[in-house]
Amino acid sequence: MRVHVPDSHAAEPRSYVGKTYAPELTKAAGRLANAIYQYSSLSLREFEGARARTAEINGCRLCQSWRSAQDVPAYLVSAGIPVEGSIATHGPAPEEDYYLSVFDWRTSPIYSDRERIAIEYAERMGLDPQNLADDEDFWAKMKAAFSDNEIVDLSYCVAAWMGLGRVAHVLGLDDVCYIPRVASQERDLAAA
Repeated sequence: MRVHVPDSHAAEPRSYVGKTYAPELTKAAGRLANAIYQYSSLSLREFEGARARTAEINGCRLCQSWRSAQDVPAYLVSAGIPVEGSIATHGPAPEEDYYLSVFDWRTSPIYSDRERIAIEYAERMGLDPQNLADDEDFWAKMKAAFSDNEIVDLSYCVAAWMGLGRVAHVLGLDDVCYIPRVASQERDLAAA
């Protein structure tokens, strides 16, 4: 890790960092993260395609292993937020192949047109925002597929994933991090 975390907090460094360093900023970042999972109006597959591609670009290991259909309910409950209406309830969960193929979104047959556009948007926002902003052909395609509300929704989701995922990765907080699903599986294995 790039900031000091005592051994007593090594199992959950993000929590320690969030409470110890720049707490007002980390609380605000947490509220943004909560909001995107609680309020996004996108379908779960569109949301996950854009999120998974952003995770690949950022290199964040936590984000790459996150599966919103499985992880959001426990995450929101742990924050005292209702799961009803959250992104986890916005349609069927993607299969694992969906996540494994996101790098090849251009050629993989498993994505719908809207999913491809969401993934492309996330990729270009993360890698080439200057050209994305001026690409009239892309924007015609985007505006034909998504409402203005959905475009703003997706933009803020990608911005949150880009920023928070990059922070976690560069500070080394993505190597050991608490995901309720993973923690539950580890407890079950330890009990067996």
